[in-house]
Amino acid sequence: MFINTVKSLLEEALTERQDLFLIDFSMTGDNAINIIIDGDDGVKVEDCIFISRAIEHNIDREEHDFALEVMSAGAAAPLTLPRQYPRHVGRTLEVTTATQKMEGTLTEVNDDVFTLEWKAREPKPVGKGKVTVNKKENIAYKDVVEAKVIIKF
Repeated sequence: MFINTVKSLLEEALTERQDLFLIDFSMTGDNAINIIIDGDDGVKVEDCIFISRAIEHNIDREEHDFALEVMSAGAAAPLTLPRQYPRHVGRTLEVTTATQKMEGTLTEVNDDVFTLEWKAREPKPVGKGKVTVNKKENIAYKDVVEAKVIIKF
């Protein structure tokens, strides 16, 4: 029962803030609630506070004892939803599919696939040595095992 109340309050808050979306929700037997959110423009502390208050201020502490933690997905967290990709266009991603692992710049995003581009050294078609070639691959979201943004300093 209590979990349904929390989910309902969370859905209301996310409906009010269309720029935010749920990445993960969990609740343990001792009512420890963990919520991970992301946003179309990233997540600020104020966004986590908004979600937290939307839930906490609508549950009677006299009736329910709970702990609530609302956090952003984090810079190093894998991308899990297609909605997360557009704001990372221009950044380097490391993508693992069932058949390959590649690293490249995210250049395009649409509803079903995204495009990675990178440079690779390959043997010359004629003669000895190698030549640098531009590679480009369209990857379907459904084929992604894991995708992470590579943070460079």
